[in-house]
Amino acid sequence: TMGNWLVNHWFSAAVLAAWLGINIFLFTYYFLFFDQDERYFYTRVILGPALAWARASAKCLNFNSMLILLPVCRNLLSFLRGTCSCCRRTLRKQLDHNLTFHKLVAYTLALFTAVHTIAHLFNLERYNHSQQAPAGSLPAVLSKMHLQGSNKWLNPIHSNQTTVEYVAFTTIPGLTGVIITLALILMVTSSTEFIRRNYFEVFWYTHHLFIIYFAGLVIHGIAGLVRGQTEESMEEVHPHRCAKYLTQKDEDCRQNCCKDPEFGSIPAESWKWVLAPVLLYIFERILRIWRAWQKVVVTKVVMHPARVLELQMQKKGFRMEVGQYIFVNCPDISLLEWHPFTLTSAPEEDFFSIHIRAAGDWTERLIDTFQQQKMEIPRIEVDGPFGTASEDVLQYEVAMLVGAGIGVTPFASILKSIWYKFQQDDQTLKTKKIYFYWLCRDTGAFAWFNDLLASLEQKMAESGKADFLTYRLFLTGWDNSIANNVALRFDNATDTVTGLRHKTIFGRPMWNSEFAAVATAHPR
Repeated sequence: TMGNWLVNHWFSAAVLAAWLGINIFLFTYYFLFFDQDERYFYTRVILGPALAWARASAKCLNFNSMLILLPVCRNLLSFLRGTCSCCRRTLRKQLDHNLTFHKLVAYTLALFTAVHTIAHLFNLERYNHSQQAPAGSLPAVLSKMHLQGSNKWLNPIHSNQTTVEYVAFTTIPGLTGVIITLALILMVTSSTEFIRRNYFEVFWYTHHLFIIYFAGLVIHGIAGLVRGQTEESMEEVHPHRCAKYLTQKDEDCRQNCCKDPEFGSIPAESWKWVLAPVLLYIFERILRIWRAWQKVVVTKVVMHPARVLELQMQKKGFRMEVGQYIFVNCPDISLLEWHPFTLTSAPEEDFFSIHIRAAGDWTERLIDTFQQQKMEIPRIEVDGPFGTASEDVLQYEVAMLVGAGIGVTPFASILKSIWYKFQQDDQTLKTKKIYFYWLCRDTGAFAWFNDLLASLEQKMAESGKADFLTYRLFLTGWDNSIANNVALRFDNATDTVTGLRHKTIFGRPMWNSEFAAVATAHPR
């Protein structure tokens, strides 16, 4: 229910509420400011309500551009996770929603970019229309102000021959606006689920257009095409007092409003918003490069069935917890690409390991590289570990673990760690019973994990703790030949598909029945 979600995710809910509240406040405040402030009275005569829409969306763009890099600063998140180690685990878990927040901010940037762009297209059309307005009208008089002096122009279009397209592609705000909008469109469209899963390289390299985005954003407002009346000019010729005289000024003017109004640009502000996050991100990248240079020794390479590669590694000073992940780079394949993999080793082991399934160009090439290199092992670079540990499993007497496909990797680490604690008679281990569920589409996927389950099964039987782990394997995709084979060997002591004592179940779990059975077995 929503109530339960709020209890478990109150920190996420508070962050979302604050973020949404600030966006609404910024948009509303600056919309009303530019819609009513008297310094922009003459600007509104030319531009109308589109001025307020453009400026309010610009403020929200600055705010969200300030936030977009923070969720992808992995080391910053690790530092925050470390500093609140005394906090409740549910609070630290919220930091693992960083990419969800990153996407939310990105879509918001896309929305405000659309509003800002459309508003400025209207503004350019209004500037052009005012330049060609009937002589003697207030928009026409304001558009000819540039003839009175360099500081007096209000309309950036000074000629009837100047088109909207010319302003969009030859001025600094126009050109940078087009470039950063294109960069944002490419980044958002290339980060869809389909592109990320099937053409990761496209997503990875396109996302580095963020450098162009931030450079363009900082430069975008420098020219200051949108102008307002200066404070000094407001005191001398306030628009409420003097606007009516602009269209009917005599040659020998003698009243207080003889002087023409003067205008100044709105100062560029984007750099103030994004400077700190950009510097923080640069530091983050430098830290990643430094960590990548630290030597990683690949101690063992195991090729499991179904094209799953296991790498066992050692690195000086590397400390992990169950459920964490690392980023891996192989310079022989790509100098720039880093991919995340869950650690499958336990903290008690003297190495750390990952299992890599062939699922895309990079993983295919990595597996091929390790299969071909019989003598010399390719160099591997590692950054991490990251993520909140999943050791809260150890705080419960009964735990249910559910994995699907290669998503089972965190449980390899958990099960191994629990077994080590079990053997060492660790008093902090409260766990008395584990129910483990694994769903796979094909039989090959079971193969690499079978060894661990078989080992645990054997060791627990030897120590008289055979009932500590109950695992149920579900095969969700099969054909008639597999079904017939299983039927023929149904009475065998071990399973036909996996070779384990527990029989594989065909189809998906009936979760209501599973939960009911566990609840009945453990009333407390």
